[in-house]
Parts: sequence; C-alpha cells; structure tokens
Amino acid sequence: MSAKRSLRSADPASGPSTAGTGEGTARARPFPGRWTGPVVGLLVVGAALGAAQLAAAAVRSSPPVVAVGDAVVELSPTWLVETAITLFGTADKAVLLAGIVAVLAVSGGALGAVALRRPSVGFAGLAAFAAAGLAATWLRGADDPGAALSVVCAALAGAAALAVLLRSAGGTGGAAPPAGADGRDASGRGPGGTGDADAAPGTAPGPVTDADTRTPGADEGRGARRPAGDDGSGGPSAPAGGDGSAPTGAGRRFVLTAAGVLAASGAAGTLGLRLPALLGGPPGLPAPALPAAAVPLPALPSGTDLGIPGLTPFSTPADEFYRIDTALAVPRLDASRWVLRVHGRVERPFEIDMEELLGLPLVEADITLSCVSNPVGGDLVGNTRWLGYPLADLLRRAGVRAGADQILSTSHDGWTCGTPTETVMDGRDALLAVGMGGRPLTHEHGFPARMVVPGLFGYVSATKWVTDIELTRFADRQAYWSDRGWAERGPVKTMSRVDVPGDFTRTAAGDVVLAGVAWSQHTGIDAVEVRVDDGEWWPAELARTPGADTWVQWVAETRVGPGMHAVEVRATDSSGYTQSSDEVETIPDGAEGRHRIRFTAE
Repeated sequence: MSAKRSLRSADPASGPSTAGTGEGTARARPFPGRWTGPVVGLLVVGAALGAAQLAAAAVRSSPPVVAVGDAVVELSPTWLVETAITLFGTADKAVLLAGIVAVLAVSGGALGAVALRRPSVGFAGLAAFAAAGLAATWLRGADDPGAALSVVCAALAGAAALAVLLRSAGGTGGAAPPAGADGRDASGRGPGGTGDADAAPGTAPGPVTDADTRTPGADEGRGARRPAGDDGSGGPSAPAGGDGSAPTGAGRRFVLTAAGVLAASGAAGTLGLRLPALLGGPPGLPAPALPAAAVPLPALPSGTDLGIPGLTPFSTPADEFYRIDTALAVPRLDASRWVLRVHGRVERPFEIDMEELLGLPLVEADITLSCVSNPVGGDLVGNTRWLGYPLADLLRRAGVRAGADQILSTSHDGWTCGTPTETVMDGRDALLAVGMGGRPLTHEHGFPARMVVPGLFGYVSATKWVTDIELTRFADRQAYWSDRGWAERGPVKTMSRVDVPGDFTRTAAGDVVLAGVAWSQHTGIDAVEVRVDDGEWWPAELARTPGADTWVQWVAETRVGPGMHAVEVRATDSSGYTQSSDEVETIPDGAEGRHRIRFTAE
C-alpha cells in the first residue's frame, strides 16, 4: 500500500477509518458504567439489612431499622407524631419503617457511587450508619440489649459486601485497572492505552476498543474487510450487547459477584424472618386456656347489635381492634417469666407473676376503648369483653399511701402511662386484663397482661405489656405523652359517628337507612339525633347495651330525592351534655365536634 493511500485512509475528512478494527467487530463496553456505583450501594444496604435481620432473630431482638424507628418516634415533636397518626392511622408504623428503608436505599446508592472512586468514603459512610444504629439502640434503653449485636453484624456484612463488590468492579474503586508484568492492564491495553495492534508479534490479541489508534501504514492489510463475527484474531468476536458493544471480563465478574451478594442477603433476611418459628417462637400462656371468670357475665342482651350492613359491629374482633402505641416491633413476652411489680408510695410493695394472677378470681367487663388521637368520625375506637383482675384490689393489697394521686404504669418497651388513682378506686371496672373476646390477649394488644380503665383515653389508662406499677404523684412524675404536651388525666369525650351510608357513597333515592355508633364511656348515652341537609333534628333509635362503659348503636330512616345530601349526628350523654358543633383538635385532650357525611342518591 502506498504512503499516499495510507495517509488518505487516516484523513478525518474521509470518515472514520476501519483500519485494524474490521467491519462487524464488536466494541467492548466500558466498565464500570454509570449505574455500577448505585447498584453497589443498594447491594451493600441489602447485605447489611439481611445480616441484621438474621442476627436480631438469633438473639430475639429488634433489627436496627426498628431501633432507629423507635428513636425517630422518641425524638419527634408531638405535632409530627399526631400528623402521622392523622394521615396514616394504624398504618403509621409501616409507613415509618418503609421511609427508613427508603432513606437507607437512597443514601446507599449515593455512597456507592462515591465509593467506586473513593472507597474510603464508602467505608466511612458505613461506620457513620453503624454509629447511628448504636446510638438508636442506646436510646431504646435496656429493654432490648441484643439490638446492638445486630447493628454490629449489619456493619460487618455491609463492609464485606462493599469490599467484594468494589474489587469485582475494578479492584480500586473505579481507578484504572492495575497493569500486569508485561505492562498491560486487565483489559489487555498497553501502556499507551492501545490494544493488540501494538502487541508484540505472537502475543494473543485482547479486546479492541474505541481507544485503539493506528499509525498510518502500520500493519498494512489489517484493515481489510473481514466477515461479520471475525475480529481478526482467528476466532469469533465477543458477543455484542444491544448497543453493539461487548461485555468486558470485569463486567461479567461484577454481575456474578452482585448476584451472589443479592442471593446471600435474601437468604439471610428470609432465614431471619423464619428463625423465630424454627426456634419455637415465644411461649404462650402457661395454661392452654384462660380460666373462667369467677362470676361470668351473661350473654349480650338481644338487640345489642342491630346487624345493619355497613354498621360497625357491637363487639370488635381482636384482629380488627385498633392499635396505637409507640412500639414499632410488637413485644413478644414469655408469660412464664412475666412479673408485675407494684411499688412506690404504698405500704406493702409486692410482685405478682402470671401463675398467681390466673389463680385469682377474675372478672369480666364489657368496655369500649378509644384513642385520644381519634378525630371526629374516626375509627380509633373498639369494644370487646375483657377478662382480668380488678386493679383496685391490687392497689388495696399494696396499701396506697395518702397523696399518691397517680398510678404510673410502665410497658415492657419503656412506655409510661399516668392514670388518676381516684378513677381506678371509684368502683368502675378497671382491670389488669389477660383476655379479650373470650381468648387470651394477642401480642399486638398487650399479651400477657395490660391495663383497661373505662372512661379514660388509652394514653392514660390502657398500658399494654405492663410490667411495673408505681404509685406516685402527678406533681412528681410525668408520663410519656404528658411530658409531650398532652393533658394529664384524659377523660373521654362524648362522641357519635355516622357509619351508614358511607361518606361519598351512592345509594338509591327514596327510603334511606342512617346508622352509626355513639359513646361516652362510664357516663353512657341517653339520646342520639340526626338531621339531613341542615334540616330539623329528629331522634334516632338506640340499640340495647350491657352498661354505660360501652358504645351504643343507633339507627334512623329518612326519605331523600336524587342528588347529594348531608347527614349530621349528635349525641347527648347521661350527664345532659349534648355535642356542640364547635370543632376542637385532638391535642391536648381529644377532639370535639359533630360528624358529618355526604352521600349521593340516584
């Protein structure tokens, strides 16, 4: 070939030269790519979470995500907690945990992108997350000491995964691959960044990339056309990707390594979820069934439940009973090891275990519980038949001293509740409950024992997983929510709700059934009135109730024409108080106002 022809083939004006590349030859994809770093970060987060779940299950502790979530709840201002409950209701805990995982994923992806170039930053980020996890477990207190172990295991697993993934992605976190003894790097390029066109005769050709350059006239004839699939090395070219590029060896190694890390993380997390069951799970009550009440209550009177479709049933099943508490992970206590301590400003402090408690004469009581965070028309309220021992009898056994106006109860997870002593001692059915709805308490609702006091919102009366009762004074000690701005005593407020028709539903024009529930625990409901489209009030019919400590169903009928209509309800309790239209927020002592719904008749 003449020098003139050789120069012409290298002239940019004549188009890209194919000399030394061969038509049909696939280009090698550059590695690592733009998504390699974020993928590394996500895989590291997955490995850490999987190891944490397994370690936490092995020591029967809470995983770090739960510890961090508890710390978030502990440190959050009252308005933020209340907003979360209002927006998400009983799903607030799931939303919080999902948010924490999402933050970890985003942070991990960002750290992975940086770590690919500066590995030290990635390991420093892991250390920072571990420190935050350890701080969160410390904030939880001594109720979950094993949580620190799961944090350490998560950090170690994350560090190991990061090291392995960075190595497979290039060995130095994205720097140029190290050169071999012959001066070539891992991709087969020579010191000048060129490929096999510069290789010494007899050496095996490496992958040809866009970085290859040719000196005019060098290896004349090598630029001749070759059949597709022939890279000029005497064998088939590397398989091309969708963009015509070929995966590099480093890319294949990374994919295999990433798949291994992902599989290991998933296996660890799955085993962690199943391990409690494999280990036998938390023991239940020491007896296969609860003892019968010393004086069982009669069956609910006929007409207690009206049976109207869409109307909330009088008795709430345990799996539908509302749950509002600060525990992100449900405590699972061993009933055979449970002990309740009664102490403080008493004459005779004592402890009682489950065996002794179940041997006492237990009583039954129909009681409606409601949450102070329940908005007007909300569903954070439920009713059931409880089984337990009278709290007043426990306090008499201890001998309450004069001036002890507060019962400060503490949950297994450290949550505290302040209950007025006089309320428990005034003759109402305040219980240390062990059963609900004819069955033992579920773990979600306080197993093995909880407090139930009719007439008070749950935050000052219904401690679940209770392990400590201290007689003290409101002036000396503040409970969890009182310390955050809520009222100290929290008596329930008279409330009513429309269940039928549902809000913004459609129904047939003509005769329409209106129905709902009303409650004013330990006071009772005397009357419920309804009105349509701001017309005159007329009385609804009340169902029967077993006593003043439960809600009551109500029903009324009306006739409406086609179009949208509004239904409003108000209740009058046994003290003579009638609900006002004035609206009051839930903070600091519960919502007030009348429930109003709209429906369309067709």
